[in-house]
Amino acid sequence: MKCMTPVLTVVSTILLVSSVTGAGEATQNGLTFTPEQLTWEPNPRVPGLGVAKMISKGTEAGPYVYRVKFPKGRIVQAHSHPDDRTYTVLEGTWYVGWGEKYDESKLTALTPGSFYTEPAGVAHFVATLDGEAIVQVTGTGPTKVDYVDPAHEPKK
Repeated sequence: MKCMTPVLTVVSTILLVSSVTGAGEATQNGLTFTPEQLTWEPNPRVPGLGVAKMISKGTEAGPYVYRVKFPKGRIVQAHSHPDDRTYTVLEGTWYVGWGEKYDESKLTALTPGSFYTEPAGVAHFVATLDGEAIVQVTGTGPTKVDYVDPAHEPKK
């Protein structure tokens, strides 16, 4: 049996590039974005946040990459996601804690360049205590936010 890795790599690359939405350029060498090419929009799921979608919307099956801008003083109560995610802090200080109830004493401060993972189904909470923060989120959709306490679901 021959190794399927080269075929899978080519198919994955084609699917990834074909699922792109946004202002970047897809070339034969891949996808490129400059910060000026990103289009920031209101986050459709969480009012008050900005989102710049780079690959997919996260609501479809397949890989997604987007950036989220959180204003100063924002607290997101305990929640989880159905997919494994990775986060990279791009600007500001991002605070993350683990558990089923927001607890400021459990927050870890992550500065620009920091990276962490969120396993599927694991409750966590976040905050931007000091100022605005921008994070880049990656995962494989479809994704969503499941609040531990449904009363914490943001009102639209």
